[in-house]
Amino acid sequence: MTQALTTRWTLIQRVFFVLLIAAAGPAGAQLKGDPERGATQAKTCVACHGRTGRGPMSGVPALSGQQSEFITIQLILIREGLRDIPDMTGMLKDFKDQDLADIGAFFSRMEPFSPRGSRDDARFSAGAELSKIMGCGSCHMKDYVGQRQVPRITNQREEYLAKTLTAYRDNKRSGVDTSMNAVMYKTTDADIAALAHYLAHQK
Repeated sequence: MTQALTTRWTLIQRVFFVLLIAAAGPAGAQLKGDPERGATQAKTCVACHGRTGRGPMSGVPALSGQQSEFITIQLILIREGLRDIPDMTGMLKDFKDQDLADIGAFFSRMEPFSPRGSRDDARFSAGAELSKIMGCGSCHMKDYVGQRQVPRITNQREEYLAKTLTAYRDNKRSGVDTSMNAVMYKTTDADIAALAHYLAHQK
């Protein structure tokens, strides 16, 4: 692991630890997002990430139906500068943890994004086999709906999935741990394309 990636990983660990502390709250009270408050906080977000009945912009992940905890963690990482999203630079600087949890709750209550485009049976089958070999369902759960800080990846935008999987492979992105970097290590572009196609075209 490079020094830059090690430093970045240490910072991500610190943020995740702080988030866990915040989630416990006073006397063990959990930091819980309010979707109604989140609807107000997320007015700008839906312009790019979409809403129920309308998908996100090209190259932007669908957040509808996403795991609330995952969204909250990612927003904190972006706010703290630990995830570099140029289009979002500075957008979250005035948001508190509770605000971000509310946004997460808002999107998680939406109807999940539906697949777009036609399915290629050969690529779909290849991706299905790769998913079994790589154990995608062990963390992302059956039907790839995710759990807590592990994202929902079923029916996500295909081009976004391919871009994200490539970033993990090339150590340009890491999650709350480095498991995805290890899983994607040396995966070919063709395999990434097949896996993204498979995940993006679930029923």
